[in-house]
Amino acid sequence: MSYTLPSLPYAYDALEPHFDKQTMEIHHTKHHQTYVNNANAALESLPEFANLPVEELITKLEQLPADKKTVLRNNAGGHANHSLFWKGLKKGTTLQGDLKAAIERDFGSVDNFKAEFEKAAASRFGSGWAWLVLKGDKLAVVSTANQDSPLMGEAISGASGFPILGLDVWEHAYYLKFQNRRPDYIKEFWNVVNWDEAAARFAAKK
Repeated sequence: MSYTLPSLPYAYDALEPHFDKQTMEIHHTKHHQTYVNNANAALESLPEFANLPVEELITKLEQLPADKKTVLRNNAGGHANHSLFWKGLKKGTTLQGDLKAAIERDFGSVDNFKAEFEKAAASRFGSGWAWLVLKGDKLAVVSTANQDSPLMGEAISGASGFPILGLDVWEHAYYLKFQNRRPDYIKEFWNVVNWDEAAARFAAKK
């Protein structure tokens, strides 16, 4: 089995004016495709790992040969993270139900959650991700460097938990539209969060 670039569940311009068409197209067809290609190349000599879903593979990085660990941490991580990211974007959904109640329980309010998430995304030095994760029975905000995922665990990524929502803060995700204004990009994210997808992920793991 080899990994393939997933189709987006919407057109490249579907998130305008919040996320621009050109960035979405380049991000998907160039950046994500490169992670897929590099992960597949690294797995050619590892048939025992090549058949694993990418979300499972990145939980087993410690079992990989030393010369493959970093390339798969970066590229399988990139494939997993972006696959989640695309599904987590959609205009017109509403935070409600069990996920909203859990956010209010664990952060005090939705506004408190958003402030904590924005801080994690804005203060991540260099490239990385901000995440809403489920750790046990509690929600938490964490961030990871580069293409690390909370699924990799604390020892590798410095974070843990099941990702409910993720935001890419690599410059390639926003620079064409926002240049160096990462906080503006983060604010626009709230207009395109697919809360239905986040709620489904939460329901599957709670």
